[in-house]
Amino acid sequence: MASETSRIEAFSDGVFAIAITLLILEIKIPPVTQAPLSKQLLQQWPSYFAYLLSFLFIGIMWINHHRLFTHIRRADNGLLFLNLLLLLGVCAVPFPTAVLAVHLHAPGARTAAALYNGTYVGIAVFFTLLWQYAVSRNLLDRPTLESAAISRQYMLGPIAYLICLGMVWVSVGVSLALNVALAVYFAIPAQRVTKVPDLHS
Repeated sequence: MASETSRIEAFSDGVFAIAITLLILEIKIPPVTQAPLSKQLLQQWPSYFAYLLSFLFIGIMWINHHRLFTHIRRADNGLLFLNLLLLLGVCAVPFPTAVLAVHLHAPGARTAAALYNGTYVGIAVFFTLLWQYAVSRNLLDRPTLESAAISRQYMLGPIAYLICLGMVWVSVGVSLALNVALAVYFAIPAQRVTKVPDLHS
């Protein structure tokens, strides 16, 4: 076994895979009606948008989970519990995605976007708690400049996603655009975005 965390990583990968697969099930096949099929397909654009958005987010969350566990080499009961909380958030993503797809151009758009953003606030909190717990309990392989950069990057997560949530009451479109910007930010390795110097510099 490569490390104590091998089973955690394998189980988590399975959960991420299931959650990202479930997203496509919310895109329905148009029924046979008198309306042109092309028109019915085009009318489902909010479902395509929500699917692509959440696919991007879950994919980046999986990348970040992998990055964390390249540093986390030991596990205890607390880490197991916090990882389960994170996976709870990941499993929940298909539901707010479906709600957003249905209500994006309806009177409930703001509520749907708030639910969507709120889900990612929770996930950001769980990611931060998981990482900070691993650092505080000395579960990392060894402290590095990269792990310090991850700590700084992740401290911004809950605050930034709360701002996205607050923006829902200003503009649903802007709040979703900020979510995309945050996804791009967290897709970039922490050592680059926090300008931590290289170990050999």
